[in-house]
Amino acid sequence: MPSNRIPRLTKRTVDAIKASGADTVYWDGKLTGFGLRVRKSGRKYYVVQTRVDGRLSWFTIGPHGPITPDEARAKALEILADAKKGVDARNSEARNDARWRVAELCRRFLDEYVPNHCKPRTQAEYRRLVTLFIAPTIGAMRISDVQRKDVAALHHDLRAHPYQANRTLSVLSKMFSLAEVWDLRPDGSNPCRHVSRYKERMRERFLSDEETARLGVVLREFEDDIPSAVAAFRLLLLTGCRMSEIRDLRWECVKADCIELRDTKTGARAVPLGPEARAVLDAIPREEGNPWVITGRQRGTHLADLQRPWQRIRKRAGLDDVRIHDLRHSYASRALALGESLTMIGKLLGHTQVQTTARYAHLARDAIQGAASRIAGSIGGDLFDEGCGRPGQDADQIRRTMTT
Repeated sequence: MPSNRIPRLTKRTVDAIKASGADTVYWDGKLTGFGLRVRKSGRKYYVVQTRVDGRLSWFTIGPHGPITPDEARAKALEILADAKKGVDARNSEARNDARWRVAELCRRFLDEYVPNHCKPRTQAEYRRLVTLFIAPTIGAMRISDVQRKDVAALHHDLRAHPYQANRTLSVLSKMFSLAEVWDLRPDGSNPCRHVSRYKERMRERFLSDEETARLGVVLREFEDDIPSAVAAFRLLLLTGCRMSEIRDLRWECVKADCIELRDTKTGARAVPLGPEARAVLDAIPREEGNPWVITGRQRGTHLADLQRPWQRIRKRAGLDDVRIHDLRHSYASRALALGESLTMIGKLLGHTQVQTTARYAHLARDAIQGAASRIAGSIGGDLFDEGCGRPGQDADQIRRTMTT
């Protein structure tokens, strides 16, 4: 981590420091071990580095703004004095410091952990959940005071939307696990433990053959109006890709027989291209200097919003309850109807967990049942004479037929 030394940390010097391309520490020239850590995001934290019982230790005093340089310096002196006695200040005062409230934990979680460990889409979702539900509800509480009943109440208030309630609980649990790592709570004190998650009902919607045909007609109608969106929806249905994988697709990732996705929800993978999907890609005009496959209306841009054109298309097709993600489900259901195994479908969709593909198991049973009926019907045609032994005939009638 880059570091610099300045004569003295004052409000003027701290305010003048700007974020660089990496986390940087600015050490105070007057007090050894006292410094200011500036994150890539621009957030500033007062820190102390010293040795406790021979072990090099870092202490985070708190953020610049709520804490002034003079207050931070005074706290640093206390920490350094304790360190000389072999006392780790994090094991006592830091946990009970009134400045360490959940709102500060939220900021530290979003500034320090999320950017370095989560993908962009996950980062956005975590920020949304923290900003809308966690910070407004328990942000004013001290981190050490939050109990299981407080978490349970927050979770209960979101019960109308089970998926959202459970995701919020997961994010909060991760935050309190980090609070233990950062010595803001005792080990094993996560208040989210044993809070039961709501049962989530997985939404399943698949296009029938007739609905797929209707969608095809409407896509042809919109071809001249919104060609990029039409191409995107066709590719989604023909490849089973996630929306972001097609929306953010670059030409450099398109190969002769596949799409090489370098960073998906489940890591890098290659999506095989059938002749129809290849034809859609070949029909898309390439814009010079534009790396995006699904281009926007302005030169050099890509179509960032597929929801708005989808609203128009699905309304015209009479598919008001169909989401864009349901095109991926429809791809899987069609594969099952054609006899593909769940293992193969999992590979085609880029699933890394068997449980993810298992949601289509009931469709597989339907396909197997249909195959069994067709096979039995074919055998029955050879096994029985016409009018003999067909369903509905009783045993006596079959015997009379056999003796005549």
